[in-house]
Amino acid sequence: MSLLKKFFPGGIHPKEGVNGKAVTQNIPITSMVDPDRVIIPLTQHLGAPSVCVVKKGDLVLKGQCIGEAQGYVSADVHASVSGKVVSVDKQMLADGTYHICVTIENDKLHNWIETEPCLYPDGLSLEEFLNKIRHAGIVGLGGAAFPTHVKLNPNAKVDTLIINAAECEPYLSTDNRLLLEHLDTVLDGVQMIQKKLNIDNVIIGIEDNKPEAIKALKNKILNIPNFKVKVLNTMYPQGGEKQLIYACTRRKVKMGSLPATVGVLVVNVATCYAISEAIRTGKPLIDRVLTIAGSVNEPKNLQVLNGTLICDILNACGGLTKEAKVVILGGPMMGMALSSTEVPVTKASSGIVALEFNVNEIEETPCIHCGRCNYSCPMQLSPSEIDRNVRINKAKDNEQLSVMNCIECGICSFVCPAKRQLTQSCKVSKHIVREEQKRRG
Repeated sequence: MSLLKKFFPGGIHPKEGVNGKAVTQNIPITSMVDPDRVIIPLTQHLGAPSVCVVKKGDLVLKGQCIGEAQGYVSADVHASVSGKVVSVDKQMLADGTYHICVTIENDKLHNWIETEPCLYPDGLSLEEFLNKIRHAGIVGLGGAAFPTHVKLNPNAKVDTLIINAAECEPYLSTDNRLLLEHLDTVLDGVQMIQKKLNIDNVIIGIEDNKPEAIKALKNKILNIPNFKVKVLNTMYPQGGEKQLIYACTRRKVKMGSLPATVGVLVVNVATCYAISEAIRTGKPLIDRVLTIAGSVNEPKNLQVLNGTLICDILNACGGLTKEAKVVILGGPMMGMALSSTEVPVTKASSGIVALEFNVNEIEETPCIHCGRCNYSCPMQLSPSEIDRNVRINKAKDNEQLSVMNCIECGICSFVCPAKRQLTQSCKVSKHIVREEQKRRG
């Protein structure tokens, strides 16, 4: 690709293997058969964990609040099935940490809690609109899981709303399928945000590897004032917030600053879909579409209930192929390899990818100082220097190297010819720096 066509610094073109996006983007969304039980964590969003409001033995309804938001930056959590609460205890999640979870035995009766549909969303005040989003437990579904009611209340004037339809991660196609199958609902959510926040312009940023969705979008927005589709050259990680802002508007968000400082708000396609559902029908966020791809026998785009175990999802896709060596929650670039599939998916989960190779089997060699990690880093950091500090127990010094701006995209590890775990060093550094910042107060 010519450098003249690049829309942001760094970036790469990861090669996909079997059953990649070329396959999954053509697979319609189907609903998974209800699991026998769900394990719903009370920590599945950025901010404070929700507080459990049910106990063992309680009978709960589908959509019932089982965890109330604690503080402003938090989110409600809801039962994704009706049935009996069989435990409220700490259980292991995908990242290997243990958190309080509510386990519900599914009675398969689909008894819903009474919802409150809003027939006339235009009549809602901004405060009422944000409260409905908060009580529906909606968080950013692009991966960050930041509470949406907080994001939609910026402390600055926003003139441009960018809808993130880039979906730059290999294999994943959930946003693409939502645009193809539920475009009216997605755009309904977009227009709600635009009107409530009084935003002048809407830009839908989408990569050019989704031609059918691009065509559908352009036809649909013809008569919607101030809406524009921005078709972008395919480049990872174009779906990163700062990268997408620059690609769509040429505005640069300074390190440590939020998009609102340059008058922009970025919202994911799936989040817009969830907002429309919550406002129009009163349905809380209890499910989402996941792409299951790679070394699985039946790749699918599945509508999956929150708290469903990954092993159950894989079984619904015909299981793993004999070549599969690692299962990743999320995409292959930013996702996490699993030590067990007996863990639940959460609101932040976007897909499950099985691969035929495991990076842990590749031996590291000494850094050859080629500079590929520096050149490819979309945040213009120095991953090799950050990695060196970690290895000599000077991770605290990486605060001065702006490691907190790392978006953990995985590019540095991907391009490193020495196969050094540079992204992991960045993650470790961020954790250590956060602890040091807390100690300093």
